[in-house]
Amino acid sequence: MTARRPMIGLAMVSAATLIVVAARLLVVRTLDGTFVVGWPSAVLGQFRIDAVLAAAAAGAALGVSGAIMQTLLRNPLASPFVLGVTSGAGAGVALASLAAAWAGMAAPVGAALGVPALIGAVTALGVVLLLARRGGSIDPVTLILSGVIVGAIASALSTVAESLLPPERRGLLAGWLFGRIPDVPDPGALTACAFAACGLTALAATWGSRLDAAALSDDEARSVGVPLAPMRTAMFLGCGIATAASVALCGPIAFIGLLAPHCARAMVGPRNRLLVVGSAVAGAGLLIGADALRQWIDIGGGRLPLGAVTAVAGGIAFLVLLRKTTGAWPR
Repeated sequence: MTARRPMIGLAMVSAATLIVVAARLLVVRTLDGTFVVGWPSAVLGQFRIDAVLAAAAAGAALGVSGAIMQTLLRNPLASPFVLGVTSGAGAGVALASLAAAWAGMAAPVGAALGVPALIGAVTALGVVLLLARRGGSIDPVTLILSGVIVGAIASALSTVAESLLPPERRGLLAGWLFGRIPDVPDPGALTACAFAACGLTALAATWGSRLDAAALSDDEARSVGVPLAPMRTAMFLGCGIATAASVALCGPIAFIGLLAPHCARAMVGPRNRLLVVGSAVAGAGLLIGADALRQWIDIGGGRLPLGAVTAVAGGIAFLVLLRKTTGAWPR
């Protein structure tokens, strides 16, 4: 790989994301099924801009978190969703909503979702890492199995909490658990998610050479002076905060954190200094594109839930990408 190719790849990822942004802003499907291209009225235009900003912040947070987890855990299947972080954040919000209902308080919305989402995300991540330790190190197979189990338990807790909610609150939580891009995002939640995504990306890019060394064995990383334990703690905590912020803003969203790093790696290569930036940009583009598809597809009963679009499209795209880039993961 030449010195210029990673930068060209990053430029291509950025250009593709800008095209998706333009499509989301300018293309709309009318009630009669036709597509219209053009800038809408001032009010509708502001709704679309706010939705794009929310999707970009959440997608970037999930994308960079997935890239960091895949590097530190040396596992191409690692992501906030696969490791139970997203489900844990969702369970935290669901249990907080149930506690608020039992206490006679208003349901948490907007920025108020950040604290329970963060507690749920960090708790799930901590349990997974604790279960995955074998002989003082993390076993990749045990890690994935632990993540699946913890995610399933967290999802079950969310379902139980939803079933115990009063009927008037149940629909609100159910819609949130499917994932959605808000047309009018809470300013606090949007700001927190954007800062978390940008801060984590900047920190990971600054520590790019350390992350490159951490992708090797623990002994090799320590031999070049990389403080693995504190770096992993800081990075995993940052991933938990960024994921929690994205969940607070848009709800639990699957596959973005898994697919975005692979898309970026295929374009910019495995070096983490540019990979984390490319993953953030790719994550933003993927989530904006998924929201655009949701707006354009009408199955007769209303628009598809965002989580369903990302799960189906992201899963298929990941299988195709995995098939074509079998040798892309650094060994």
